[in-house]
Parts: sequence; C-alpha cells; structure tokens
Amino acid sequence: MLVDSKTELEHLVKARYPIIYINSSEEERVERAIVATRDALNAKSAVKRKLLYWSITEGFTGDQEFTDLRDPIKALDLLIKYEDSALFVLRDFHPYLKDPVVVRRLRDCHRAFKESEKLKNVMLLSSSMKIPNEVEKEMAVVDFSLPTRADIRALIDGLCDDFPDLGTRHGNDNRDRFTEAALGLTYEEANNVFAKSLVRHRDFDMDTILSEKKAIIRKSGLLEYYETQEQFNDVGGLKTLKDWLHKRQGAFTQQARAFGLPVPKGILLIGIPGCGKSLTAKAVGALWQMPLLRLDVGKVFSGLVGSSEENIRKAIATAEAVAPAILWLDELEKGFSGVQSSGQSDAGTTARVFGSFITWLQEKQSAVFVIATANDVSMLPPELLRKGRFDEIFFVDMPTFEERKDILSIHLEKKKRPLANFDLDQLATATRDFSGAELEQVVVAALYDAFFEGADLTTPRLEQSASEIIPLALTMKEKIDGLRDWARSRARSASGLPIGAPADEAAAEEGAAPKPNPASNPRFRGLDMGNG
Repeated sequence: MLVDSKTELEHLVKARYPIIYINSSEEERVERAIVATRDALNAKSAVKRKLLYWSITEGFTGDQEFTDLRDPIKALDLLIKYEDSALFVLRDFHPYLKDPVVVRRLRDCHRAFKESEKLKNVMLLSSSMKIPNEVEKEMAVVDFSLPTRADIRALIDGLCDDFPDLGTRHGNDNRDRFTEAALGLTYEEANNVFAKSLVRHRDFDMDTILSEKKAIIRKSGLLEYYETQEQFNDVGGLKTLKDWLHKRQGAFTQQARAFGLPVPKGILLIGIPGCGKSLTAKAVGALWQMPLLRLDVGKVFSGLVGSSEENIRKAIATAEAVAPAILWLDELEKGFSGVQSSGQSDAGTTARVFGSFITWLQEKQSAVFVIATANDVSMLPPELLRKGRFDEIFFVDMPTFEERKDILSIHLEKKKRPLANFDLDQLATATRDFSGAELEQVVVAALYDAFFEGADLTTPRLEQSASEIIPLALTMKEKIDGLRDWARSRARSASGLPIGAPADEAAAEEGAAPKPNPASNPRFRGLDMGNG
C-alpha cells in the first residue's frame, strides 16, 4: 500500500526515528506538513512537542528562539541538551555534512535521542540529497512528493470559488484538464502560474501552464522542451499509426484510470529515413496537448565517473516531474550503440545507462509516453525489443501511391498553392519510391526554379524536379530490403498495408499514367537497379 509523504512523516515521528532527512525543494509546503504533524500528535498525547527551526542565517526560531546559535555544531549541541520534547527542523543542512565533526555530532544526536526520555526528532530539510556514508544507516529518508492531483484540483476549485466567472466557465472536465496540465509543478509554481494565467488572459490558459513546465525542463540541462509547429494533419499517410495514437489521446485522464485502462508506455518507430518517424513524434505533442521533451542521449554521457548514470536518472526524474508528457528519443540506435562491447570500451558505462533506461521503460507507472525512433535496427540491443518495453513497434515504410498524393497535397497547401492546379496522380506516379522528405524536397526545389525563372509552380516543373533526385530507395536498396525482411515478422505496419507494399503497388495505381523508367534518367546511370 502506497503511503503519502505526510502520513509517512507522521509515522516516522511517532516511531521515534531520531534523524529524518526530508528531500524536497518545497520548504514552505513541507513545513506546513510538519506543523500539521506536530499539532496532530500533540492533540492525541499528553506530551506536548515544541517546534524549532534552524538556519545558518537566523539560528533557531519557532516556539523558542536562539538566534545567536548559527554554528552547525553548536546547533547540534543544543539539540542534545534541550530539555523538552521537540521537533527540530534544520534547513539546508546538507553542505555541513561534509565536515566530519558535524557528522560525528549528528550521530551523537541519534544516540542521545534514543536514550532520552523526551520525545525528540531532528529533520534535515533540503532540496539536495547528500547523505554521508557514516550516518546513512541511522537516518530515515522521505522524498516529499510533489502535489497530488487532489492538491492541484483543490487549488483550482479554490480559485473558481474566488472568481465566480471562472467557476461558471469551467466545469469538471475543463478543471480536470488544467489539473493534469499542472501536475509536476510544485504547489507554489502551480499557484503562481494560475495567477499569471488569470492576469494575462483573465482565464486559465493551457499554453501559460505548459510554459511553466518548459522552464523546469530548461533548468535540467539534459532535456530539451521541443516547441513543435507541426500539427497532426501535417503527417501524410500512416493511417494505422495515426488511428492508434488517436485512440490513446484520452488515455492519460482520470476517466481512463477509472475505466481500468493502464497508462500507455510508448511506441518504437522503426523504418526508412525520411518517412515521417520524427515528424510523427513532433505532431503527437500537438495532438495530445502535452509537453514534448527531447532526450539527446549524447548529453547523458559525461566524462566524470558515475555521472552518466546519475544523468539518466535525473533526466527520467525530470520527465516524470512534468508528467503527463511525451519523451522523444530520436535515432535511438546511435545513442545506445556499443552496449554489447561496453565492458571493453567504456568500463560498462553505456551498458549501465542503457540498463537503467530499459528497466524504467518496463516498470514505469508515470504518465510519460516514450516515442523512440530508429533507422538501423541491426544496431538496436535485443533487450529493447522485448515485449513490455513498448506498447507497440511500428514499421514506417516508403509512402504508397495514395500516401504520396497526401504528402504532396500537404506541402503544396503549405506553400499556398491551389491543389486544383496540379495533377496529383501524375506527380505521385513520377515520384514512386520517394520518401516523405524527398517529396518535400521536390516541392522546395521546384519553387526555387520557378522563383528564379519568374514563373509559378506547375506539374511539369515538379516532375522535372523529381527527375533530378535519386531516391534513397535506390541508393540503399539492399539495406532497405533487409530492413523490410526483419520488420515483416517483428513489427506492425504504420500504414496498415503489408510491409514492402510500396514496391508493388500496381493495383493501387491502376489507371494511372505509365511509370517512368528510372534508368532512363542520366542521374541514375551506373546504379544497379536490382530485380525488385
């Protein structure tokens, strides 16, 4: 049974744990919880505990004041000699734990509190976890959790009560959305961002709330808050993948939990470069209205021994702190290449970092949806592909005839060109085996030519542009065929068609113009076209 932080703290005090280390950046919120714990215990017991706070700047304050006792060792001396039952809170005490004299005196406190008839506990309140080896066995640790969904919802309900117009505008569904968006913020951060939203918009604003999360990500230094301009409609084709993602759009809500749905873990997108894997990851953030966090695995690895492992834990903790969120790992195989030989090449650092990551993938309960992309499946460690790491593995193939029409339409509309002016069937035929990125380049290159000549974009000009591009499907034919062979029995087609269908789509193009022979293009001369 999970116990919340406040209850855990109360149990530790009642059980007379002498030293309690509270890890939290929310000093005021934790101290309110300590006051509530003290008051609850005093109400149930004849023994009344006092409450004293210490800091290096103010000495002791609270129920008794000793403002001249600012030295850490003298502060610990007072704890041992204090003649009443009390709770002592030492603020930001962790820097002084580097001093062996302070550590020894803290251990003396442990022994003295155990032997004392008075009820005394000392709480080290700090935003950093720095525990010396000498005292770690004698210390209880409480990772004071961030505000729960109920805490944030109570804050929103309170604001709606204070501002009746808000209460009228926002029913339970809207309040739940804003609650989900603010999860991961501290209580003070949530309070501030709601106030800023009301000042700016006289309403709760989702973008303002997400901008606060963006600031948290920037501070971490390991994750990049990706501000996507792409919309889900900008992704052409990939019908099965898009349907799968649409169905899980509401899977992070409380209604989904009440219905019995588990939190989605993530997807692995494997396929040919330039066919929409990264674009899909960017567009999902806009579809789900969730922060999109990009993890550059290269930033995780650091020159200091042990710091790489700490970095991956910090990146995961940051992602979980702003959940619900999407964590995007682009070209995953490059980040974790060399896992098998890690013991010989880097003393096992890559293997340990990779192990921490996949264990988290398997066991995570947080609302962090992972989207990983990979181009070279041969470089992926086999452990990553085991069931349970990801909800689904999708293979993203070359776009089919209809998908190429869809992609060309998207790019032409982005360039503000009426689709009625173009023969999309003819263009889709002329661009057989082109990837999505190559189709975009066809439009861009034709625009440059048209602008230089002082004319507008036409179908022949686009066809000419296409004839000057050698598609990846030809330059890397053997590697792509091998990738398709691997994916046929191991992955799900993102388009819903049998994997490899773009190579044989005569039925889809029945009635279309004859396909041009690539070998007739002088740019292709000398290439081995193969038999496929």
